[in-house]
Formats: sequence, structure tokens, C-alpha cells
Amino acid sequence: MTSLSTASAVGERPDPQLQLVLRRAELAALIERFAVTDGAHPTAVPGLTLFRTSRVGEPMHSSCGPAFCVLVQGSKRVLLGDELFVYDSSSHLVVSQDLPVTGQVLDATPEAPYLALRLDIDPAEIATLMLGTAHPKAAEAAARGIFTGETRIELLDAVLRMTRLLDAGDDIAALAPLVIREIFYRLLKGENGWRLAQLATANSQSRRIGRAIAWLRARIAMPLKLEDMAREAHMSVSSLHHHFKAVTAMSPLQYQKQLRLQEARRLLFNGMVDAAAAGYRVGYESPSQFSREYSRMFGAPPARDLRRFRHGELGGRL
Repeated sequence: MTSLSTASAVGERPDPQLQLVLRRAELAALIERFAVTDGAHPTAVPGLTLFRTSRVGEPMHSSCGPAFCVLVQGSKRVLLGDELFVYDSSSHLVVSQDLPVTGQVLDATPEAPYLALRLDIDPAEIATLMLGTAHPKAAEAAARGIFTGETRIELLDAVLRMTRLLDAGDDIAALAPLVIREIFYRLLKGENGWRLAQLATANSQSRRIGRAIAWLRARIAMPLKLEDMAREAHMSVSSLHHHFKAVTAMSPLQYQKQLRLQEARRLLFNGMVDAAAAGYRVGYESPSQFSREYSRMFGAPPARDLRRFRHGELGGRL
């Protein structure tokens, strides 16, 4: 194998594939050093969280806001509605809307743990970046609010420089915003950049659906009134329904159901309420209906699911 220094000495171009491997190895070493235990580890870099998992666990249900996710070791699958996304160390995942998803680590051992990072995406930062740079034009039709892409070396370089800042705390305030801006720029310039551009394009269908999602999330326990939701998004009811499904892979009613059940589970696992109260708090008037739909989504009724969680049978936290 030709080293970088040897290649430079003889005038050869460095092997691009080797450079990717070396950068992933350095990034993995950094994550392992700053995430020494399994779980999520917030960092001093604003919006950056590191993840480590040493075993394959149960599928984990969560609500994910706009974010850029990179794997450097292991693989993962994410389910949105009935649509499956799989990514590994050669690819990344971008979520451009608030979506209820189910994720599962596919490849992890104590010797070779799953290692990843997540960088939150601020739509205002994307909009500011789009003002001063050439960017792909957002399509008129709403696009799915989640996508995968190949992690090219330019993007990986920026991610690595951002993560290296964890070793230089005094530089974070000055340099982190610059390198994060570069990461967003690289994403906008990528083949799926137009999807991200939709997040920040005024009056795009995806932006309108984002307003509808925020409206729905703020009224999680209230009956769903599509007319009011459409009015908030400045859309007709039929247009709202069509574009909402295009972005989220589910209808507004299906989205609300997943959101309610995930919130009820969070309340239950955090010991804030019992099962009956959890269902009531998120808008269920019938305990039997709540139990049926909870079992269908999580594989067990609330009380048994809580016992599994307390006994550590669910493979981690929410």
C-alpha cells in the first residue's frame, strides 16, 4: 500500500479511496475517544452529538428534526412509514423535516462498535447560505423529508475538521460556525441538495408542509382538523394531503398517530404517568384503543412494554 508521503515524493496522486479510508479511521478514533460509553454524547460544538453502540438492539422509535447524520463504523436502517433507508460508512442520512422514524443499528459489537455523529440543521442557516451562493433550485413539488447520499471526500474533510475542534476547545466559538457552514454548503451542492434547499425556500411546498407539521405537533392531543391545518399551511385540503404524504410518507392522521404513541411511550418510560394517563395525555379517549394501537406499533401493550424497558430488554434508550 502506498502511503501519502511516498506518493507525494514520487509525484503520484494519492489514492482517493485510501484517503477516504484514512479519514474515516481518524474520525472513528475521535468519536471513540469522546464517546467512551454506549449512548448519545452531546459535545461543545453546537448541534453536534456523537453516538456509540456496542450491540445490535431493538428498533428504536423517535422523532427526528432536521439533521445530518454520518456513520463511520457499522450500519443502520431507518424506517419512515413503510419506506426503508439503509446507510453505512460510505453514505450519510439527511432529515429535512420533523419526522417520526424508527431506527435500528444493524452492525455493532464491543470490539467494533457502531460509531456515528449527528449535526442538527438550522433552516435559517440554510436560508442565509442560499442567499450568497449558487445552489440547486428547489423543485416545485414537495419531496420526501429524508434522503441518503454518498459521503464524498470534500464533505468528509469538513466533518473531520469539525470533529477535530473537540480537541481545541478555545477554537470552537470562532471556527465551528465556519466549518458547519461549509458542511451545509457541501450538502446543498450534492446531488440531493435541492431537497435540502426546499427546507429554506420561502413558499415552497415543503416549507408549507413544515408549517403544517409544526402546527400538528403543537396540538398533539387535540382532534385533527384538516381544514384548520390546511389554513395554517396556506393550502387547500386536497393539496395539503397530497404534499404531506409526499414529504412524510404518511397521511396527517397516520403522522399524528405515530407522534402520539411515541410521546405516550416517552411519558411512560420516564415515569411521569401510568399507561392510562399516558394515553389520555396525548389525546386518546379510549384506553382499549390506545392499548391496541400501542401494541401494534411497539409489539407489546403499555404495561408489558414498560417492564421490558425496565429490565433492559429494549437495547437502549428512546
